[in-house]
Amino acid sequence: MKMRIEPNGSGGRGEMSSESRKGKRRQKRIPAVQKLYETCKEVFVDCGPGIVPSPENVEKLAAVLDGMTQEDVGLRPNMPCFSKERAPIITYMRLHECNKFSIGIFCLPPKTVIPLHNHPGMTVFSKLLFGTMHIRSLDWADKADDCKTMSAVDPKNNNGLCLAKVKVNSELTPPCNTSILYPADGGNMHRFTAKTACAVLDVLGPPYCDPEGRHCQYYQELPFPQISVGGDVSVEVEEERFAWLKEMEKPDDHVIVGVAYNGPKIVRK
Repeated sequence: MKMRIEPNGSGGRGEMSSESRKGKRRQKRIPAVQKLYETCKEVFVDCGPGIVPSPENVEKLAAVLDGMTQEDVGLRPNMPCFSKERAPIITYMRLHECNKFSIGIFCLPPKTVIPLHNHPGMTVFSKLLFGTMHIRSLDWADKADDCKTMSAVDPKNNNGLCLAKVKVNSELTPPCNTSILYPADGGNMHRFTAKTACAVLDVLGPPYCDPEGRHCQYYQELPFPQISVGGDVSVEVEEERFAWLKEMEKPDDHVIVGVAYNGPKIVRK
């Protein structure tokens, strides 16, 4: 005896399989930027200044960013904003910003630099979409970093210098994992140098906010082979591990121009 399946039946085995397949196809059509936005909403919902998402949520957001490509945000290396013929101006495309998080893309022509700067109270995810970029990041040094050095050196001296420890000093080229920094660890202060045209997808939680005291501070880095600790006494310090940092005004030649984002749209929910 053969089972008859009505064309417009409800609950037939054939119809359920068809609906299931349609549902899967609909899920696959969700743009990557939409998934990123929705994941950010979930990850940062209970976070704020200095409050880091749980390790599980950090991993979840990093996994979404790890899987994203330049095509997911409608970028191509031959776009005018990446041209080496134009003035060395960095552009920023804002995809979304609210009081909990921001999503944006930095577009850097070759040889441009985002100077050493901090991210007060923020957790930051940076995904290099294409290009070769040198990243140097540092955290403030403390006694737990290097007892021998810190016992001989005052981390804050009379010249306004503060001792920092190098976390990352290397070049990245995709495919590479998302870089993550935390309010007090992971390289909260970093500098980007574009060796070639580069695009960096950035997620900040929470974003900068001057009225709330989260403003961007810039630093001058002063490397050293040794540190004077008073009189004729000095202590040898590995230059690649530590550096003096001094707060400075935003460099005059550091220009970031906002441009419209024209990639796949985000549906705010």
